[in-house]
Amino acid sequence: MKQLINAKSGKLPQERRDFLVKTGSLSVMSLFGLSFFTACSSSEDMDPSNPDNSGGGGLGDGIDVSGNNVTIDLKKQSGLKTNGGWLLISEARVLVVNIGDEMFSALTSVCTHSSCSDNWKFQSSQFVCGCHGSRFATDGSVANGPANSPLTSYSTMLQDDILTIMK
Repeated sequence: MKQLINAKSGKLPQERRDFLVKTGSLSVMSLFGLSFFTACSSSEDMDPSNPDNSGGGGLGDGIDVSGNNVTIDLKKQSGLKTNGGWLLISEARVLVVNIGDEMFSALTSVCTHSSCSDNWKFQSSQFVCGCHGSRFATDGSVANGPANSPLTSYSTMLQDDILTIMK
């Protein structure tokens, strides 16, 4: 059996020390999760057109998911009232964007390339999947791959500041 500690110096060999440092770092990252390390991103990384600036709209704050319907109270989600305002509702796997003139587009947030669902940006009037860079128009069509299939589109209805998405 190979001796792990150098008898003269009383230290671990350099390769073993490097291995332990790297695996220790990976263990810490997996313990805290990636969100701990990305939470300190600068404000310029955030999309100001996204009302909650996180891309992950939580339930509450005027969002209700019931069966195949999602309702959004635009009085509480006021950022969605402006043209280009958008929201990712992770719990329902839905992307929604205001496309102007009180019209909204709702799409699945599950990317057709690799099934990523929680890593989206909206820029230049397109949804961009953060996993591999696929770009989709607001109607769900593929603007740029690697995805080659469109996102599923859902019906929307607006009545008295309540937006209803029918999946």
